[in-house]
Amino acid sequence: MQESNTRQMVFGVAQLVSFISQTMTLEPGDLIATGTPSGVGYARKPPVYLHPGDTVTVEIQRIGALVNPVRAR
Repeated sequence: MQESNTRQMVFGVAQLVSFISQTMTLEPGDLIATGTPSGVGYARKPPVYLHPGDTVTVEIQRIGALVNPVRAR
């Protein structure tokens, strides 16, 4: 439901990596979660929420996709 790219981030990738690496050592494979782009479900009219059976996919072009099923607690 949401789609964005790094050009739309408030802080650029290099700035984020620089800032975070001042506090901790980043290792190969580390992920930096930066938040969500516009279009969040709770702000839609009517609101849209995740439900068991839904799938959340986070994809980075030329790298791959992380796919997670949504399950009930």
